[in-house]
Amino acid sequence: LKNKHIVLDNLDDFAAIDHIDFDKVIFLIGSSNHHVINTKPSMGIEYNVLPLKKILFYLQKRKIEKFICFSTILLYDVKRMKLPVDETQSINPYVNDYVFSKYLSEELVKFYSDKIPSIIVRFSNIYGPTRLIRPDLVPTLIQKALSLNEVTVWNTKPVRDFLYIADAADAIIKLLDTSYTGVVNLGTGKSVSVARIVDIIEELSGKKIKNLDKPVSGPMNFICDISLVKKLTGWKPRYSIEEGLRETYGTMRQYKK
Repeated sequence: LKNKHIVLDNLDDFAAIDHIDFDKVIFLIGSSNHHVINTKPSMGIEYNVLPLKKILFYLQKRKIEKFICFSTILLYDVKRMKLPVDETQSINPYVNDYVFSKYLSEELVKFYSDKIPSIIVRFSNIYGPTRLIRPDLVPTLIQKALSLNEVTVWNTKPVRDFLYIADAADAIIKLLDTSYTGVVNLGTGKSVSVARIVDIIEELSGKKIKNLDKPVSGPMNFICDISLVKKLTGWKPRYSIEEGLRETYGTMRQYKK
């Protein structure tokens, strides 16, 4: 059913979709706002675990060919990782509440895996246009550049794997049609420094961004090994960091008008 929106009053009653014939599911309910989750003891469970549990419990009685949900590359053990990071590397789910909630989510998917063929996508640093106020680097810098005279960044030294949202969506659609089940990393396979992000946004906005040079959490360097998703789907990212940031900045500038 193309472009049909069905409102569920709550996730304890799925009767509204009982009559709909579907066999593939992309599950988008949850929160990736780890800054907030790590300050609220029950939020990770309420947002990232319970909704997933409820939909999986419901879907086990349906004939589902593929279920896709989303996790995070933050699960990988920083102390033991080797770059680029592939799906076989060790994880450490006990870093904080957010990461632990994602670990529990992955375990739920495994619990139902005999009835629901599933793919868990571990995202790298996804970015793209948003109206939300979030702590993520790219939207935060762009929102500040569009509304403030003085723009700051926590630290420019970290190197990450930044993936534009349109590329991410393209990969997810392709994964739906594979027979694979299990974990898949999703990034670009390329490293970009925060300093480079800052340079591009400065150029787009015409504003200087001040580096506060404060301590950062997480690894200083991270790159995804995306060999698996390429092998499964033939997918590869189309947007360079310059193109993705230009699209993001242009769209978010329109939001301000």
